Amino acid sequence: MSAAINEELGTSGVIWNTGDLYSGYDDPQIEKDISSCQKEAAAINREYADKVKDLGAKDLQNLVARLESLETLMGRLFTFAFLNFATQTHDHEVSAFLQRMREIGSSIGKETVFFELKCNVIQEEKAEKLLQDTRLAHYRHYLENMRKYAPHQLSQVEEKLLLELSPVGRGSWTTLFEKIMGQMKFGEKNRTEEEVLSDLYNPDRQIRQQAALDLTGGLQSQLHILAYVFNTLLAEKMIKDRLRKYSGWISTMNLGNELEDATVEVLIDSVTARYDIPQRYYRIKREMLGLDELLDYDRYAPVPHLPDKKIPWTEGKAMVLEAFAKFSPRMAEIAGYFFNEKWIHAPVMEGKRGGAFAHPCVPEVHPYILVNYTGNLRDVSTVAHELGHGVHQYLAAEQGYYNSNTTLVLSETASVFAELLVFNSQLELLDDKEERKAFICQKLESIFATVFRQISMNRFEDRVHSARRDGGEIKSDEISSMWLKTQHEMFGDSVTLSENYSIWWSYIPHFLHTPGYVYSYAFGELLVLALYALYKKEGKTFVPKYLELLSAGGCQTPYNLLKPFGVDLNDPVFWRDGLTIIDEMLKMVE
Repeated sequence: MSAAINEELGTSGVIWNTGDLYSGYDDPQIEKDISSCQKEAAAINREYADKVKDLGAKDLQNLVARLESLETLMGRLFTFAFLNFATQTHDHEVSAFLQRMREIGSSIGKETVFFELKCNVIQEEKAEKLLQDTRLAHYRHYLENMRKYAPHQLSQVEEKLLLELSPVGRGSWTTLFEKIMGQMKFGEKNRTEEEVLSDLYNPDRQIRQQAALDLTGGLQSQLHILAYVFNTLLAEKMIKDRLRKYSGWISTMNLGNELEDATVEVLIDSVTARYDIPQRYYRIKREMLGLDELLDYDRYAPVPHLPDKKIPWTEGKAMVLEAFAKFSPRMAEIAGYFFNEKWIHAPVMEGKRGGAFAHPCVPEVHPYILVNYTGNLRDVSTVAHELGHGVHQYLAAEQGYYNSNTTLVLSETASVFAELLVFNSQLELLDDKEERKAFICQKLESIFATVFRQISMNRFEDRVHSARRDGGEIKSDEISSMWLKTQHEMFGDSVTLSENYSIWWSYIPHFLHTPGYVYSYAFGELLVLALYALYKKEGKTFVPKYLELLSAGGCQTPYNLLKPFGVDLNDPVFWRDGLTIIDEMLKMVE
């Protein structure tokens, strides 16, 4: 069935070219690069392991540059391994190579772990003097940010032990999860996860109901494994957080995002205080669909007058590029590279992981994008979302491997902004009042998924992490109870959540791969609404400032990067203003 969809939409040949990394697993350059990384790591350890505290600015700059080059080459190898696994989770050779790279990465990490440990114990006065030296200007933010982890680092022996164990840690468990989900078949037709999830957007209620039953049945068949994987990773994070003396389960994510805990708390409190917005909308949607009761599998049903034709790949491509070009020809030009140079993997395939992502790869190559394109408007929005990431990653590459690594909250800002450009471009083409209303409804639902749903999932994570730490391993039905409770808080009585829906937490990969990640979506969406309002006010003078923000990558904190836009992330009014824009969109429907 997947092949028929791909043929119909024209995605069969939209396959990324990993040859830009290596020609294949038999490429002799792979072994040469692995050997080069191993030798360089050993050389760096031999030359610098006992000298870090005595290095001057010039020698420290040389050391950091060598470490960056080493990690860049490792990044190239890891990207090749990961991209192939993402589309071939059922292939033993592919998964074995990914595991091999994890083990090699672990052994190299043991050689270089000394740098962060010894750099972070340099006395503050000396460190500040070094960081003010112009020869370290390029790496200043990277080194300053690294020193923030000093209170949480362990001894060199302990850090090496954790690195030794890492190949059989989180990465292995998430690989198991991807293998299960990538190879799972749903329903009597033995369909993929993406095909079943796509049916939840079908206008026919019986098809939606069957899709929900098929999804639940597939998840239920593997729930004992999925729940065990989840519990194991909850425990792994609990142990590491305890060893590193983090105050809470979300602390590592906040530190990685370079955000104060207070900023995240203000965001969460602001969003949960406006759960009335999705509740009002879904009551209206129930009436629009002519239903007595809106069930969980009705949430994504298209509202009346929303175009439901399949959008071929070439047409979706044109929609996205035209919207980007209206905002910035440069943005459209970069996005065009992804289509023209084979940087995208689009078809639905057996063994391919679900969902979508943009992988930054390394600055010397280019980013890659994965989507599972089934031809609806939502998929066009997903392509725009991932291309927003891709353009951001492409522009930030000029900062180098270390400084191009953008915090999650700002990377989601770039993707959501791209989505909004496409939405407003499409809305301008609609003259019919009912079609415009339906299109706004679709956008509202996308915003709800990005803001309210993600914060409700953050609240779910908060409960399961706390429960695992306070009471030990959690039964699957207890996890399901926490999932339903946090979902009920968001929906109120506007949506009836069935018992089947209670296990749908089990297919969401973010909970396993990156605990605490999900609030970044809400952060990005609300920030984008504020930035877009500024763009409408300033016009073309806004565009270069925005592109400069993307080009800056992660060379400064989010607070500093957003100063040119007059944004105060700790001001509750800022977040409430973004939520008010959503409220105003809803009033257009009401």
